[in-house]
Amino acid sequence: MRKSLLLSALITASMLVPSVPAHAASGPSVTFALIGDTPYGDAQQAAFPKLVDSIDADPDVRFVLHAGDVKNGSSTCDDARFETLAGLFGTFDDPFVLTPGDNEWTDCHRTAAGGYLPTERLEAVRRIFYPVAGRTIGGHPMGVRTQARDARHRDYRENVLFTRSGVVFATVHVVGSENDLAPWSQLPGGDRPAERLAEFEARKAAALDWIDNAFAVARRTQAPGVLLMMQAEPLDTPGFAEIRARIVEQTRAYGKPVVLAHGDEHVYEVEPGYAGVPNLTRLETYGDTAANWLRVTADPKSSAVFSWEPQTVPAGDQEG
Repeated sequence: MRKSLLLSALITASMLVPSVPAHAASGPSVTFALIGDTPYGDAQQAAFPKLVDSIDADPDVRFVLHAGDVKNGSSTCDDARFETLAGLFGTFDDPFVLTPGDNEWTDCHRTAAGGYLPTERLEAVRRIFYPVAGRTIGGHPMGVRTQARDARHRDYRENVLFTRSGVVFATVHVVGSENDLAPWSQLPGGDRPAERLAEFEARKAAALDWIDNAFAVARRTQAPGVLLMMQAEPLDTPGFAEIRARIVEQTRAYGKPVVLAHGDEHVYEVEPGYAGVPNLTRLETYGDTAANWLRVTADPKSSAVFSWEPQTVPAGDQEG
């Protein structure tokens, strides 16, 4: 029943997005994997190599997108865990593109996660998962544009942009826990609201500029479509409202298909006409699993540009 509803949503999305002009609808398609909120816990971490094998076995996949949360919220945020996970991600044959989630820094104030200062863990995330600004990890790293080249936003090496098949792909650092507005309530010594709010405002400014940049590149290159990836869905709440409004504004002005890919809620969902914008589709990937992934294709010759198919790691391959 759920698969039927999702298929119906996908068909509706294809009907709602406008046609791509003939001058932009040329060139080959590109296929990639979309995952998120994985591996959650030791069992999924042990099973993760089979997910890697499943994705690597697809000869058409050219890169892997991870929508954040590389661990669950109750496991420790220490360097050793991060380094192990970065090593796992490096076993993909293809370039691996990650946007951070709240579990790897914002929520590390939790006692179960180690009681870390979140901003200190964010620096560790950047150091370990983004060792070279402007270059992905993965078996065959690729060069990407990074916001760290912008003097106004030097810290944000995790915000990257690249183009494939004419389509613009951009990651934007937007996370759960109300985008870091939720208090660091379990931090030893208590919350640090001034430090937390300063982090939020600076990262929000960087996110808004990077969204603008992605659409500017798309307009300049006459891109047939744009995919934005962030960890959390940008709801109309204090932590996300300005980012949501900017995505809506830019998508309307752009007029071609845009996919907003994210994770956080652990449910595969498709929402065409997101936020009342006909050419904007919200795509939430699977989460809290190492057994499922989305196979996404961007085809500049298609009026919808984007299409996707759920994939399941064969049951025999999921055994530890």
